[in-house]
Amino acid sequence: MLVRHLGLRLYSEVMGKQFTLLRRRVLGEAPDTLLLAQHPPVYTRGAASRQQPPHKLPFPLHTVDREGGLFYHGPGQLAGYPVFDLRERGLTLAGYRRSLEGVLMEALLGLGVKAARRKGAPGLWARGRRLVFIGVAARRGISCHGFALNVNCDLAPFQHITPRSGPGWTSLAELLGKPQDETAAAKAVAEAFLRYF
Repeated sequence: MLVRHLGLRLYSEVMGKQFTLLRRRVLGEAPDTLLLAQHPPVYTRGAASRQQPPHKLPFPLHTVDREGGLFYHGPGQLAGYPVFDLRERGLTLAGYRRSLEGVLMEALLGLGVKAARRKGAPGLWARGRRLVFIGVAARRGISCHGFALNVNCDLAPFQHITPRSGPGWTSLAELLGKPQDETAAAKAVAEAFLRYF
C-alpha cells in the first residue's frame, strides 16, 4: 500500500486524482493507495442524500457520489481517500467502513483521544461530539471517497449544516485543549493504515 501526502489542494483537484487512480487500480496498473490532503473551505453532499442546506452556504457545495449527507471540509482537517481493492480483502462496503473506523480509532488513541462508534451514524465520536466523518463508495470493487478527521479546523462552518439540536462537531485541538501538530496526526493515521492494510 502506498501513502501519498498531497498537502492543501482544491477538493475538485483531489477528486480528479482519486478517480484517475481508481481507474488505474481497476486495470491493475496501480497499488492500493491512501491519498491524504487538506482542502480550502468547501461543502460536500452525498448524491443520494435528501438533506438540504438550511440556507445559503458561505462556501461552494459539491454533490458527490458517496454515502452520507452534508459535510464541511477545510484547512486544519485531514481528509483521507483510500483507493483499495475491497474484493482482494474480502470486504463489503459496510465491512470496509467498520475497518476504517477501527483503524482511525487506533490512530486517535496514539494521539491521546479515545473515540467510539455510534450505532447508525458512520464515523467516530468523542465526548458526545463527532470527530471523524466517514462517507465511502465503491466502483467495480475499488473504494473511493473516504474520511475526514478534524485536527485544528475551524468548527464554525459546521453550524451551517448541523441542526442546533444536534450533537455538533469537535476537533483534536478542542478535545486536547491546544493546537495539534497536523504532520504528526497525518503520520499517526498513515502508520495505522499501513499496520492494518
